[in-house]
Amino acid sequence: MKITLFLPTLNEIKGMEAIIPRIKKEWFDEIILVDGGSTDGTVEYAKQQGFKVHHQTSKGITGAYEEVIQIAQGDVVVAFSPDGNSVPEMIPSLIQKMKEGYDMVIVSRYLKGAQSEDDSWVTAFGNWMFTYIINILFGGKYTDSLVIFRAWRKDIIQKFPKNVPRAGFETLSSIRCAKYKMKVTEIPGDEPSRIGGVRKMNPFLNGLDILKLIAMEFITKKKVEVSVVE
Repeated sequence: MKITLFLPTLNEIKGMEAIIPRIKKEWFDEIILVDGGSTDGTVEYAKQQGFKVHHQTSKGITGAYEEVIQIAQGDVVVAFSPDGNSVPEMIPSLIQKMKEGYDMVIVSRYLKGAQSEDDSWVTAFGNWMFTYIINILFGGKYTDSLVIFRAWRKDIIQKFPKNVPRAGFETLSSIRCAKYKMKVTEIPGDEPSRIGGVRKMNPFLNGLDILKLIAMEFITKKKVEVSVVE
C-alpha cells in the first residue's frame, strides 16, 4: 500500500514552519503540496523540504482535491491541513487504520477524548447539524463528517463527480461512503487553533454549498431506489 500525503495551501508559511518539522518523511511514499497561489514563501519552503509542488490551476479547496487525485501515486491519500488545525502525530494511527482494510478513516474532533480549539459556536453547530443530517439521510455513523484530516482510498475517490461545490469534498466523501456502505471508521484527534494565515472558509457560503450537495445526493439516492422498484 503506497501512501500519499496531500497538503493544500494558500499562504500558510507560519503554519508550515511550525508543523512540517513534526512530519516524518518515512511515513509516506510521496508528499504533494497543492498550492493555490501563495505569495508568502509557502512554495519555496515546501521545495526546500523536498516536497513535490503542484501549482493549482483551478480555484478553491475542492479544485485542489480534484487535481491531486490526478497526480497522486499512492493507493491511499492522507489529506492534512498544514495551518496548525491538524496534529501530525496522529498520522501513523490514521495510516495504520487504513492498513486494516478501511476505505476511509476520519480523525474526528468530536469523538470522546478529542476537542476542537478552533470552533466558534457557528462552526460547532454547523458541524453537528450537517453530520446529523448525513447520518439520518444516508445511514452514516459519523461524529465529524466535515473535517479535512482523513485518509481515503484513491480508487473510490476517483469515481466522484467533477465540479463539486466549494468545500464539499469532505462532505461528499462522507455521504458516498455511507450511501454505498463502504468500510469507514473514526479515531479521536484534537483540532488545535490555526497558526498564522487567514481562514479561507466562509461559514455561511460553505453551509449553503453543503446543503445543496446533501440535497443533490439525496435526490439521486431516491431516483435510484424508484428505478430499482420499477
